[in-house]
Amino acid sequence: QVHLVESGGGLVQTGGSLRLSCAASGRTFSNYAMGWFRQAPGKELEFVAAISSCGGSTYYADSVKGRFAISRNDGRDTVYLQMNNLNLEDTAVYYCAADREGYIVITPSHYNYWGQGIQVTVSS
Repeated sequence: QVHLVESGGGLVQTGGSLRLSCAASGRTFSNYAMGWFRQAPGKELEFVAAISSCGGSTYYADSVKGRFAISRNDGRDTVYLQMNNLNLEDTAVYYCAADREGYIVITPSHYNYWGQGIQVTVSS
C-alpha cells in the first residue's frame, strides 16, 4: 500500500507559478512511476505529466509542455510538479498517482494508488 498526500495548491494569478508536492509513504517509492493528473469542473480526468521510476524519463501533455516540470526526490519520497506561466485553463483539482510497473503511462486506470487531490485555481 502506498499513501499519497498532495500539497502546494492554492490561488494564483494568470502568469504565476505554483509548485505541487506529493509525499508518499508505504512501499519503496523509487520503484514506482509517478504521474500527475487533473480534473476541471465538468470535465474528465486529464493526464498532465509523468516520471518513470528513478526519474530517467518524463512525459508531458501537450497543453503543459514547456510550462510544467515534473521531478522526484527519492530520498524524500516526494514527487513535484513545478507549474509556470499558469493560465485559466489550468484551474482544476490536481492528483498525484503511483504506478507499481515503474514505467510511464498516461492512462489513469493503470495507476495503483492516488492522492486525495488538491485545488489549483488560476484567476485573471
